[in-house]
Amino acid sequence: MEAETLDTARTADTAGPDTTTPDAATPGTTGPGSSAPGSSAPAGAAAGAEPLPAEGEDIPVPAGAPSALLRSLMGPHRRRIIIAMVMICVQQAALQVGPLLVSVAIDRAIPALRGNDAGPLIALTSAYLGCAAVATLLQRAFIRMSGVINQDILLDMRQRIFRHAQLLSLDFHERYTSGRIISRATSDVDAVRELLNEGLQELLSVALQILYISALLMYLDWRLGLVSVASFIPVYFLQRSYRQRSQKIYRRSRTAVASVIVRFTETMNGIRPVQAFRREDANELAFGVSNDEYAKSNADSLLSMARFVASSRATANIWITGLVLWGAYLVADGSLELGVLAAFVLYLRRLYDPIDQIGMFVNSYQSASAALEKIAGLLAHDPSVPEPEAATALPEQPEGSHAGREVVFEEVDFTYRTGKQVLPAFDLRLPAGQSVAVVGATGAGKSTLAKLLARFYDPTDGRVLLDGVDLRELTTPELRKGVVMVTQESFLFSGTVADNISIGRPEATRAEVEAAAKAIGAHSFIEGLPEGYDTDVRKRGGRISAGQRQLVGFARALLADPAVLILDEATSSLDVPGERAVQEAMRTVLAGRTAVIIAHRLSTVEIADRVLVMEQGRIVEDGTPEDLIAGTGRFSRLHEAWRDSLV
Repeated sequence: MEAETLDTARTADTAGPDTTTPDAATPGTTGPGSSAPGSSAPAGAAAGAEPLPAEGEDIPVPAGAPSALLRSLMGPHRRRIIIAMVMICVQQAALQVGPLLVSVAIDRAIPALRGNDAGPLIALTSAYLGCAAVATLLQRAFIRMSGVINQDILLDMRQRIFRHAQLLSLDFHERYTSGRIISRATSDVDAVRELLNEGLQELLSVALQILYISALLMYLDWRLGLVSVASFIPVYFLQRSYRQRSQKIYRRSRTAVASVIVRFTETMNGIRPVQAFRREDANELAFGVSNDEYAKSNADSLLSMARFVASSRATANIWITGLVLWGAYLVADGSLELGVLAAFVLYLRRLYDPIDQIGMFVNSYQSASAALEKIAGLLAHDPSVPEPEAATALPEQPEGSHAGREVVFEEVDFTYRTGKQVLPAFDLRLPAGQSVAVVGATGAGKSTLAKLLARFYDPTDGRVLLDGVDLRELTTPELRKGVVMVTQESFLFSGTVADNISIGRPEATRAEVEAAAKAIGAHSFIEGLPEGYDTDVRKRGGRISAGQRQLVGFARALLADPAVLILDEATSSLDVPGERAVQEAMRTVLAGRTAVIIAHRLSTVEIADRVLVMEQGRIVEDGTPEDLIAGTGRFSRLHEAWRDSLV
């Protein structure tokens, strides 16, 4: 069979990242309680980069990262935050004046009214209504302004997660599943949203309420005031105990919800093999384990909060009963006015009523704190393939030329983070404009070579040079203009065919898009679609066949007009007529360009100027297709087996 001539499978070359799909989540490796410290950094990672998480582990969070993230998010809104703080301070002051006015009315205005003097009562009533109106208006303004600030912060946070996730290197995405990144941008951001939208307002209101009321109680009667303030000592210890318990629970909860999302997205992304291999029951069982753990962590958090609220409210009620009895005794003794006692009772209710709010806030705070840790860990993780500090430009090429660039692998050594060495002391020179086919069995290092040239990874040792410039000295835009890769499965985004082709060069005109499609042999099938180039290919290009998606991917690469083109088993999904049509187009398109063709089919090798046979990360044969076929080496035997399979 043809497939047996070069590879034993159409998978990536090596163990490690190449054999792990981005969304893989092996049962038992991802789930609650998996927040172990990260393992050592992968070979080839940038110096000083944080260690990558092992599969199923959380990203290590640098000390101070959550608070630094919060400061950076709030920094641009500092002025509006100060204005909002002033509003809530004045609002609470106006709100807490009410019981004091009631006290004055009972002790002063009512006796004056008995003497036919209604002035004090009218003035106090007007003052009470005025304070209530001011408090209402300021609260409305505060909620409006804080809501705008909160939404701006959440928008910024989501944008940062999306932007940073795209910048992180391929080795990170091959270990940290897409479902967990989705969890960071959805459920974790929602936890922070709940705190910002409700918790912070409650915290500020309760803190100011306690501060103002404590001062007013001391003003009304220092004896009762001291005893009232002392009641917060047992409440504080109850709150601290609750906070310590809930912190552990919510860290477990954030990991559990991430596991639920991972299980769900993994199953939906792999729905075809799930149904083909009847994995529904097994997947449902695995999802049920993650879902049960999430439900249990939520139940634990609610139970913990219920215990705190019940304990703190019982403490508050006992304290209020004692204070009222003592206050009544002082009134009867004549050392305390009745209006002062009435104000005291009103203030005590206001002082202890927020206990439920404190519990809810601590609940929201612990959830948001755990979520913020996860987000901060992601945002603090640096790419293992970093941008250069001092960028170097590639040598200029003549305008409109299709000249290739020289590629040199200079004593390159590469080892994946699993510890398996793939390329040991690898040397290779590809002259500008040469088309090179790379063949070999699975695990020989073919795709690793391509990924190093595309700079999805950096070498552990040695250098990869493009026209004499180390790839690590090139910015990503500069590199992507010079080097383009077409992979085995061309990924298409939702949108029109023309949109997907123009990804290669967004500023291209419709005529240039169609010219690229014609050159690659895709124009005829595109014209046959319901809306031609304006046909929506839908999710992952599901509206067209695999071979047609690959042709669109070729057109996209050709439109980009790169100096170096990498074809990583890019014709393996095409049928024989489609493959031949593409090969004919490639003979013209690749002329003058440097091309690295990772070949699965020997028919693809025919268009190359040179063939490299790899084995265990080394080149064991190197020559033109004709010379190697005429020889007696490995490639000659492979070609003979392929030719016999066609008979």
